[in-house]
Amino acid sequence: MLQEIFTKNFWSSILDNLMEWFVNVAPSIILLIILIFISLKLLGVLIRRLNKILISRATKNVSVNTLEATKRINTLLGILKGIGNIIVWTIFIMILLKKLGIDIGPILAGAGILGLAIGFGAQELVRDFISGFFILLENQVRAGDVAIINGTGGLVEKIEMRTMTLRDFSGVVHVFQNGKINTLSNMTKEWSAIVFDIGVAYKEDIDRVIKIMQLVGEKMINEEEYKEVITEPLEIFGLDKFGDSAIVIKARLKTIPGEQWRLGREYRKRLKVAFDKEGIEIPFPHTTVYWGEKIDPLKLDVKK
Repeated sequence: MLQEIFTKNFWSSILDNLMEWFVNVAPSIILLIILIFISLKLLGVLIRRLNKILISRATKNVSVNTLEATKRINTLLGILKGIGNIIVWTIFIMILLKKLGIDIGPILAGAGILGLAIGFGAQELVRDFISGFFILLENQVRAGDVAIINGTGGLVEKIEMRTMTLRDFSGVVHVFQNGKINTLSNMTKEWSAIVFDIGVAYKEDIDRVIKIMQLVGEKMINEEEYKEVITEPLEIFGLDKFGDSAIVIKARLKTIPGEQWRLGREYRKRLKVAFDKEGIEIPFPHTTVYWGEKIDPLKLDVKK
């Protein structure tokens, strides 16, 4: 056998086989690689074109919230693109193996058995995929939403079939398995609101305080910068509770999704200016010391 390797006929046959392979098989493989490259490019173009069409239709429909529709479209098309890439690459590998003379029948049968074994052994993975499917189907959360997942709040950057990626206010990225998401609170779905607990001194006239709060809210909603993002006038629910050093008036301002925090900061700033102008006291905690009935009150002699 070793002697045959060093013979001229052996190398001649190897060279002939290589030449035959390059002539008969190589062109089809090169064409296959070109086709998969074109297919992936076309898939990307199709997804982008579909994205523009769907967003354009959502924008023209006055009964549809454009921001909400855009989030859902981007999330679903991202998943669709991922599935399309998997399908294209699977077809490419199967055709390539067939071109190389490898029988893919046993491979497919083995893959089916392996998939069944993985299904039993990787129940957690299957659970993640099923949970991800229902999260997308039920439109619970979309990429771009601000949500609280298992007690961690932040911006949803990516939703996949197995995991969800969240970036918190500090920039830390949190990755959650879909099957292990126990609580999910979406803070920017359809509409948002900021709730105010405004504390003023007990001596203040509540009706006067409420009137000032309303005037500040009305001025904001009539301004060009804010009238498009504030969806409803300021709601004042009235006196909510008696605090240790203040009476608390509760109010709520509805906004488009994601704008509630910015508008809340602006409203509080303006309300502080208005209270200072009108002499409304925003109290700090007071402490009253009680000495008892049998003890003479503490007498302080304050000398100027």
